[in-house]
Amino acid sequence: MSGAKRQKTAHDAPAKRQKAEASASQASPDPPTEEESATLDVASSADAADAPEEPKTFKELGIVDSLCEACESLNYKHPTSIQAKSIPVALQGRDVIGLAETGSGKTAAFALPILQALLEKPQPLFGLVLAPTRELAAQIGQSFEALGALISLRCAVIVGGLDMVPQAIALGKKPHIIVATPGRLVDHLEKTKGFSLRSLKYLVMDEADRLLDMDFGPSIDKILKFIPRERRTYLFSATLSSKVESLQRASLRDPVRVSVSSSKYQTVSTLLQHYIFVPHKRKDTYLIYLVNEFAGKSIIIFTRTVFETQRIAILLRTLGFGAIPLHGQLSQSSRLGALNKFKGGSREILVATDVAARGLDIPAVDVVLNLDLPQDSKTYIHRVGRTARAGKSGIAISIVTQYDVEIYQRIEAALGKQLETYPTEKEEVMAFQSRVEEAQRETRVEMKAFLESKDKKGKGKGKTAGPKRRRDNMDEEEG
Repeated sequence: MSGAKRQKTAHDAPAKRQKAEASASQASPDPPTEEESATLDVASSADAADAPEEPKTFKELGIVDSLCEACESLNYKHPTSIQAKSIPVALQGRDVIGLAETGSGKTAAFALPILQALLEKPQPLFGLVLAPTRELAAQIGQSFEALGALISLRCAVIVGGLDMVPQAIALGKKPHIIVATPGRLVDHLEKTKGFSLRSLKYLVMDEADRLLDMDFGPSIDKILKFIPRERRTYLFSATLSSKVESLQRASLRDPVRVSVSSSKYQTVSTLLQHYIFVPHKRKDTYLIYLVNEFAGKSIIIFTRTVFETQRIAILLRTLGFGAIPLHGQLSQSSRLGALNKFKGGSREILVATDVAARGLDIPAVDVVLNLDLPQDSKTYIHRVGRTARAGKSGIAISIVTQYDVEIYQRIEAALGKQLETYPTEKEEVMAFQSRVEEAQRETRVEMKAFLESKDKKGKGKGKTAGPKRRRDNMDEEEG
């Protein structure tokens, strides 16, 4: 495809796209489901009429001046809904279950009360945050360090895929806050001499539903045996599944449930959601058409497997697009490098498995393209939640083939609405076909070399690369 064509598409987008970006889809709020647990729901419909106006500043929430200054330096101007509802409850010393849609500011909602408690009674190994992925753990660690910069906070991030020795040294320095993935934390609790969490005061389980979906339940059970019963526990999640309810009963004491989601599967009103029904053999062609439609914008393309992620990234690069892959079989440095390049704008397109679907704060994502539909509706919600964050608008388009109809219908049923077709002209799409076919041939050659290289590395590692190691180090393989 010519550079002139791409430039023209980026700056003179069709009227249909301008119209799409100017409006926003309206989600019909459903009433919250009734929970059988004995928790207090501060967002229940019974209390809604008497609910006071939400505070407009962090100081009004009860946050001390030094942390308010930190919020101001990070441009946190006003508390989000989940922060406004959960922080006062947490400051009262209650356990909290926080339910909020992705991108709602959950990290500060649990970080600020912990840091305020730490200021009142400073001690090492004060708080532990469990996260499902390495990238989310690193992001939470950065948030704690930024909020605690004025109070000399020491924070250690403990994740799989990295050498345990430097991590053991970092733990030996007695950090105030540990942010960890469950598998690697268990490794240190069992093997690192002198490391103990017996003095821990705060436990946070972030993205709790995904922690359990990824089979971290046994690791969490072990961790709960290593930490004191007398502690404060915060459980934050976008959805409340039966597994999460079981976890709450096992680990929280008389918790307050704080919810800012009006339905189990809610998307923000500023997000436009569309689908395109295409023949399976034309998926690549329609994908390239869409990428060209949104040339110049920040795009995440979600695929179902590591193989497809790598293939699409190569295909896009062959066609001249700045694309970079992100999946669980990359090294940790490569994964963080891919994220940083995408965040920094040196790459406009991130091609990712669902390792990027949850929790990651990438503020400037304009478009989400689902090349492969996810297997469940919850993952769909988290994928499209990568755009339209913090009040901004965004577009999500799903490519649906004849083999995806049942999955797509389940997603629409969960959303409670039918999505509109994204308008396309077949002639415009098929104009890309010959160039795409040529790029596919080149991509097959590169993929063959990539797979052969991967096989050689796997044989070199021997049994250490087996399922047990991959499970402990998280997300080593999707699909």
